[in-house]
Amino acid sequence: MKILVFGVGGVGGFIGAQILNTDFDISFVARGKRYISLKENGLNLQSDLGNKSLQGIKVYNTIPKKKFDVVISTVKLYDFDKFIFELKNTITINDTVLLPFQNGTYSEQKITEEFGKKNTYGAVAQISSYIGENQKVIHKGKLASFFVGHIESKKNDKLFNFCEKSKKAGLDIRLKNNIKEKIWEKFIFLSAYSGITTLTQKTIGEIFEDPKLKEDFIRAMNETLELSKFFSVKFDSDPIAFWIEKIKKMPFDMTSSMYIDYIKGKRLELDWLSGFVVRYSKKYGISSNIHSKILNEIKI
Repeated sequence: MKILVFGVGGVGGFIGAQILNTDFDISFVARGKRYISLKENGLNLQSDLGNKSLQGIKVYNTIPKKKFDVVISTVKLYDFDKFIFELKNTITINDTVLLPFQNGTYSEQKITEEFGKKNTYGAVAQISSYIGENQKVIHKGKLASFFVGHIESKKNDKLFNFCEKSKKAGLDIRLKNNIKEKIWEKFIFLSAYSGITTLTQKTIGEIFEDPKLKEDFIRAMNETLELSKFFSVKFDSDPIAFWIEKIKKMPFDMTSSMYIDYIKGKRLELDWLSGFVVRYSKKYGISSNIHSKILNEIKI
């Protein structure tokens, strides 16, 4: 099985480090100093679940011209259109399974637009990981779960086999019938988490020990939950209660990748997260006061 991992940051690097233990033929695409580091030093992971140092990996700075069974994309949302353009101009999709581990809902919309619903899969990463100063993948805490599935719940043997082999290698990856629910479940949390950690410059623990910030965080999640109803999303259980329980188990010092990008002066995904909530809330005539505050007060 030929696998392409496009983007070898916190998420792509973690996934790659786990599935390199399989018989998959894995190619990685990275750019700039990340590409150089992977070529010279291999893929290195620092995690509470186990450290890894993997040498001699196949890494490229452009997509190699060959057929892939599964393509994993972990680039930032602002680079997703460029990734799709490069993919379309390099390989033929046909029966390739494209797994977009981006935040929010934009990537699935873009794939449907470019390749049709039959080729649209959803992918959700529940993990806090980033690239450290030494180019190691740093994974915080014990949470590292991944969810994938066809957007219309269609079965796919190739995806099933990919998941089964990845599980045996130690990756917690689960095939979901209703992946749309999982995408929005994460979006409800992440839109609040990314926005409020960046706005306040505080960790998740600091936010939840402050009554006012905790209230704002929960209000922000509720704004995104309310918006989900206009996208025909149905939840089997209350996503707000789910996340409040999850947050209790998160490391006190955990913070968002958007805040890390912010303090490093990098481009932010703000427009695809709180910006998305604000735009569509206006369209449907519902409140988005907290997300509007996030969007207006984060200086970029």
